[in-house]
Amino acid sequence: MERINDTLNKWANGGQFQERYNRLSEQVLHDPHIAHFLKENSSKISEEMLNKSMGKLYEYSTQSKECANCPSLDGCINMMQGYHPHLVLRGNYIDINYDRCPRKEHADEKKKHEKLIQSLYVPKEILSASIADFDFSSDDRVAALEKATEFVEKYTPGSKMKGLYLYGKFGVGKTYLLGAIANGLARKRISSLLVYVPDFLREIKNSISDHTLGEKLEMVKKAPVLMLDDLGAETMSSWGRDEVFGPILQFRMLEDLPTFFSSNFDFNQMKNHLTVSQRGEIEEVKAARIMERIRYLAEPVLLDGLNRRR
Repeated sequence: MERINDTLNKWANGGQFQERYNRLSEQVLHDPHIAHFLKENSSKISEEMLNKSMGKLYEYSTQSKECANCPSLDGCINMMQGYHPHLVLRGNYIDINYDRCPRKEHADEKKKHEKLIQSLYVPKEILSASIADFDFSSDDRVAALEKATEFVEKYTPGSKMKGLYLYGKFGVGKTYLLGAIANGLARKRISSLLVYVPDFLREIKNSISDHTLGEKLEMVKKAPVLMLDDLGAETMSSWGRDEVFGPILQFRMLEDLPTFFSSNFDFNQMKNHLTVSQRGEIEEVKAARIMERIRYLAEPVLLDGLNRRR
């Protein structure tokens, strides 16, 4: 945008300066926002102040207010993108303060909200899930929704509350409900971490070679609210069960950190899944240890319905 001084210099060099300056001043003073400001502060503004401040008033008149002349945040026409002007008195001078416009405030809030929900390998659309949009067309879905809503409403950091173990057929909305809970918590400024278990385990195996295993396990162990999505869809090895999930769940159990799960398996089926190793060995005691921690951390909740992914 061309500054007022540059404009005035061009006019001065082109002649008829005073006539054009007067015309510009008249145009600026008829701006309804400026006229309102001058009327409100008429007892404090002298003619000398007005003349000295004409450059600032012109700048103000060219800027969009409340996003009125901007098609979008990216299309903001103002000198400072995402900021709109307010006239202020500063000593013997009329000046401008630039504050965040409504679109900028909304975008900043959205970024803060998104930062509160971290995810590992979870589809982006899940991060915008809402409890209000959850389908509760059957009794078990109503029960799941009620428990999810209760957690979001009642949980405060440091309090002891069980998470949910959502189980049911493929595609009935278990991951969606986890995302909706995460969004509900984010509105309360509570951070959460959503982890898609099969991809997480593959990542953990790769972390051994690049020496980031401990760092990644710590991140998951200490997440304020952890959501382990699709537990049981992975090929569980003894190492993954005992060296990855065992320490994670043990830490969260001792620290009373809320933990959620989703799975196609109920508790009995999950125990069987954890019992048989990749080599076909039966390890009932080790599987029972993991199940004890899951039961301590989360309440089983059946989620049924139609497959919404077809």
